[in-house]
Amino acid sequence: MKALILNCTLKPSPETSSTEALAKVVIAELEKGGAETELVRLVDLNVKPGVESDMGEGDDWPSVDAKLKAADIVVFATPTWLGQMSSVALRALERMDAWFAETDDSGRPVAFGKVAGIVITGNEDGAHHIVATISQGLIDMGFTIPAQSWTYWHLGPGPGPDYVETDQGHDYSDRVGRNAARNLIALAKVLKPETYPVPESGE
Repeated sequence: MKALILNCTLKPSPETSSTEALAKVVIAELEKGGAETELVRLVDLNVKPGVESDMGEGDDWPSVDAKLKAADIVVFATPTWLGQMSSVALRALERMDAWFAETDDSGRPVAFGKVAGIVITGNEDGAHHIVATISQGLIDMGFTIPAQSWTYWHLGPGPGPDYVETDQGHDYSDRVGRNAARNLIALAKVLKPETYPVPESGE
């Protein structure tokens, strides 16, 4: 079982990422459950704007797209800015729009049989909105969102310390993250593309 975690922080490597720190709690539990994991920090790559799987010379998205297609579990990990997901997370979703035109040999969308979860950090609220927005896009593509498959951390409105700067709130966020990882694995073990009927083509 393969799990791909997209770290959608705005901070390039090697800057410390609170989003990555919380995502690693989920990753550790995924690995404990037998998943092979890979973490990709998208801001380190040249992900061009667009809605195609390959936007031409210099575009690093095709390699990410291949990893997404090979994964059984996909986790979007994003910070919160202005109550919204990061622009990096939104760009990833926009690039995955190309999946709407892709099917397997049976005619099922390429996302059928894949499960997805979400990790969110920030020192302001917006987590529930971000979960809803990301989940809607992924469900549209054909992903299945398991029960309680997300976690978040924040300390309320206004400025404050980051996740990596305080232990406050970690007990809850980390516990919910471990539960999310276990739920992702549980459904990924039994969900297959053929679980779903082949959609009508409309042609």
